Amino acid sequence: MPALQLSAPNVLPADWRDILALTKPRVMSLVVFTALCGLLAAPVMPPFVIGFTAILCIALGAGACGALNQWYEADIDGKMRRTAKRPLPDGRMDRQAALHFGVGLGVFSVLLMGLAANWLAAALLAASILFYIIVYTMWLKPRTAQNIVIGGAAGSFPPLIGWVAATGHVAPLPLLLFAIIFLWTPPHFWALSLFIRSDYANAGIPMLPVIAGPASTRRHIVLYSLPMAAAAVAPWPLGLTGALYGLAALALSLAFVGLTVPVITNGATEPAGMAPEKRLFAFSIIYLFALFTALVADRWLVA
Repeated sequence: MPALQLSAPNVLPADWRDILALTKPRVMSLVVFTALCGLLAAPVMPPFVIGFTAILCIALGAGACGALNQWYEADIDGKMRRTAKRPLPDGRMDRQAALHFGVGLGVFSVLLMGLAANWLAAALLAASILFYIIVYTMWLKPRTAQNIVIGGAAGSFPPLIGWVAATGHVAPLPLLLFAIIFLWTPPHFWALSLFIRSDYANAGIPMLPVIAGPASTRRHIVLYSLPMAAAAVAPWPLGLTGALYGLAALALSLAFVGLTVPVITNGATEPAGMAPEKRLFAFSIIYLFALFTALVADRWLVA
């Protein structure tokens, strides 16, 4: 367990931008979007106030994860160029304040979800927060190159939570949405980690490119992209969605897998030569947004 004091003698006063940065708003935006799509894809809609509150709770839970992750990894963040200017390693916020903020936000989000929506959704939200902080951040990430494979489950919960907040029960479609994000996370994150490999190496984080090297990581990207594509298309032949979603999922998944071809044939070991990996990483974000948009369109425009 890391010490709860910054090594810097003086901590500058934080402002609202530092508090917002602590919640990782860019990550939160994807969490909120997939959760909203899970809720909108459900067969029944809750009253607007309850639906809005449920999505707010998921956003607050994601913010709690971001804050607690940065609290725990403040020393590691200080060793990486990508994260060195975050509020904690840059000395703009006290570490213990970040801990209290993260815990308070997480507890509040779970209790509000239970009171506003239902306690099954609240339990899933609590499980996702605890999984991200304890299983991924504290246990897997510093110990194994498979950290993002297992830890990716934490980011797969939002559409399932959104669906359960609307319906009060679990069903096959939200479980497939969980599986899609779970299988999407490794190729998405490994594409990023290939061109920031030196950052992870300097921080002592055993990401796959650091432990196994770029060639093995590229093979793993392809291996995970194939079942991801199958999971993405599966709701259509299973009769859980219509042709609008199915054709969109097929086209998007073929494009995703197609972008892995130049990745696996790329022999570059330096960021300057990793244009295929950067293209795949950028498209992977578009892929998930477009896939879930097609899901909602299929539900509301066709059904």
